[in-house]
Amino acid sequence: MREALLSDATRLPGETARGIARGLTDYGDPDFSLFIRGAYARGSGLTSEDLARPIIGIAQTWSEFNPCHRHLREIAEAVKRGVLQAGGLPLEFPTISLGEIYLSPTSMLFRNLMAMDTEEMIVSQPMDGVVLLGGCDKTLPAQLMGAASADRPAIVVTAGPMLTGRYEGARLGACTDCRRFWGEYRAGALDTTRLEAVQGELFPSTGTCMVMGTASTMAALTEALGMTVPGMAAVPAPLARRLRLAEAAGRRIVEMVREDLRPSAILTHAAFGNAVRVLMAIGGSTNAVVHLAAIAGRAGVPLDLDDFDRAGRTTPLVANVRPPG
Repeated sequence: MREALLSDATRLPGETARGIARGLTDYGDPDFSLFIRGAYARGSGLTSEDLARPIIGIAQTWSEFNPCHRHLREIAEAVKRGVLQAGGLPLEFPTISLGEIYLSPTSMLFRNLMAMDTEEMIVSQPMDGVVLLGGCDKTLPAQLMGAASADRPAIVVTAGPMLTGRYEGARLGACTDCRRFWGEYRAGALDTTRLEAVQGELFPSTGTCMVMGTASTMAALTEALGMTVPGMAAVPAPLARRLRLAEAAGRRIVEMVREDLRPSAILTHAAFGNAVRVLMAIGGSTNAVVHLAAIAGRAGVPLDLDDFDRAGRTTPLVANVRPPG
């Protein structure tokens, strides 16, 4: 019976099983575990043909407490299209979502918790590969940390930066201008009516802060590390191109499963060196030093402050990009 349930279609070279047969729940009888798992899958409308495909988890961080991610449901649908096109079976699942502005006392307190959540959900559920959807400041570091520890084929689809707002003819940047206008209000240079008008323009669309803060920095570094499809980092969140890239990521993760291409083969010392150079070139957030070190630690790659110092001395700043004030 086990061989009937666990066919060659569910095996990878060097592994006992993949897909729905991976990491069976312990009921004391593996055959029963596989049987009941198949029954529940059929209860979701899935067929044996569906279950013979590579199973791709989609780690979803959509949350109404995280407005930067409010478009990720649509992004997930684009990823699913790509997975299906490539012959995989996409299954979406939730993880912790860290909305920078809504968390108390600070989102950094929960980064490692999210990393553990992400890792355990990847390892504990029967997926052959995973697509990680996220963008807000601590989300991408947590997801990369979790993916590095789980070491199952993984690719990231970043949320993308929001569009810029405008006030009195000037372009606004969230959230650099949040501080600037609040300072003007406290100094008496801006009245309540004008402050309210500014407040309505600082966050004009879905997506992460569009300035070179932590979210934009980590998106660029995620691409520099080789964990996204090329061109993903800088495309604004509302643009259709992001949907096309998300679809491409869905196709690519199925290929990565078939290639058995894991984070341990991508997150190398050279990849981190590349990311550090990009960080210096774009004048990115200083938080990236903390996050890259944490990701490298999970990947087992040595990375210390001397690496950042050497890159900082030898890397020119990209033209027209300034460090955040």
